[in-house]
Amino acid sequence: PQKAVLFKGSVRENLLMGNENATEQDMEEALKLSESYEFVSQKNGYLDFELEPGGKNLSGGQKQRLTIARAVVKDPDILILDDSASALDFATDASLRAALKGMHGDKTIFIVSQRTSSIQFADNIIVLDDGQMVGFGPHEKLLETCETYKEIYDSQFKKESDMTRQKEV
Repeated sequence: PQKAVLFKGSVRENLLMGNENATEQDMEEALKLSESYEFVSQKNGYLDFELEPGGKNLSGGQKQRLTIARAVVKDPDILILDDSASALDFATDASLRAALKGMHGDKTIFIVSQRTSSIQFADNIIVLDDGQMVGFGPHEKLLETCETYKEIYDSQFKKESDMTRQKEV
């Protein structure tokens, strides 16, 4: 979901809400795929680490990754991620997208995002403007044919390159 929702209880209990029949190995694979394994394995109790209501004892990015793990542990044929990487840094977002591409089986993944870096390697992108579709196709085609997409892409990558330049100074 767009808002990461975790429940009071252990990491294990939250993952089992996605798949009540998940094995420990299933949960571990979901944690790895969602880029959650590293931080969860460092928590006291690992899968039995107790989450506060709403996951208040985790960062925003950690909460988002655990909700993705809960969805992934179900092994769905269709996975819809609604702005689920907004609290992730660009490197973690890229690692997550690469891991999702490597999921077992034939999966359909929809990624809803305002970050062009999160979607530019998708097979196809649907560009919406005020609820209307104004573009459809792969990244390169949209840069050539969709002014709305090009404006969004240029504005985001200009900001990123400006931020990088400022850090270098």
